[in-house]
Amino acid sequence: MRTESEPSPLGVRPRELILVVDDDDDILELIRYNFAREGYRVITAENGESALKLAAKELPDLILLDLMLPGVSGLDVAKILKNTAATQEIAIVMLTAKGEESDIIVGLELGADDYIVKPFSPKVLAARVRAVLRRKNDKPPEESSALHLAGISIFPERYDVFVEGSSIGLTATEFRILHLMARHPGWVYTRSQIVDAVRGEDYPVTDRSVDVHIVSLRKKLGETYGMFIDTVRGVGYRFHD
Repeated sequence: MRTESEPSPLGVRPRELILVVDDDDDILELIRYNFAREGYRVITAENGESALKLAAKELPDLILLDLMLPGVSGLDVAKILKNTAATQEIAIVMLTAKGEESDIIVGLELGADDYIVKPFSPKVLAARVRAVLRRKNDKPPEESSALHLAGISIFPERYDVFVEGSSIGLTATEFRILHLMARHPGWVYTRSQIVDAVRGEDYPVTDRSVDVHIVSLRKKLGETYGMFIDTVRGVGYRFHD
């Protein structure tokens, strides 16, 4: 299934393209209607296979992805998208009826940008989507010049990180966490400070999900450079070179 909102009037820049993936027709129509009314372009898919095909063809700005899908699960869809060069930069907001921390952590570890638990308020969902798109489109705050720390080079303008000359693929959230700490080596950041700086003061997130991003960052930086991120027991994290 594929639908799209009406084209924007002449001279008005169309808003971002959103792919909604859910096997419940009522939820698809509810989300499609509300986002189309706000001016977003909206396309839909009812299963994982269709979602992967549409994502590759249309390259949406954001995917609202239900985790409980027939056939290819939402988690598998996210994993495939984040491991494919052409689609790895697409923002993903997970929709889950489970509300279990384990599912949320797995999704975030795969590279999802946010999650929302069903049943949800359309207004809350719209606000969370706007926040994700804003983070995706905005440049990192404060310094925008490149940082070079030991064997790590960080280029905020391009959201690129190189380790010993080789580019590593970070999610937007992982990049922002690394950039936040690397700007001030030795400073200790609490989990709350990391969330406030990276996702906003009102973002509902568990300490565990912050830890997951740190674990993923360490893995991607490699055995040598992952050790540059210290755990300060009972407080939070710091970066040293």
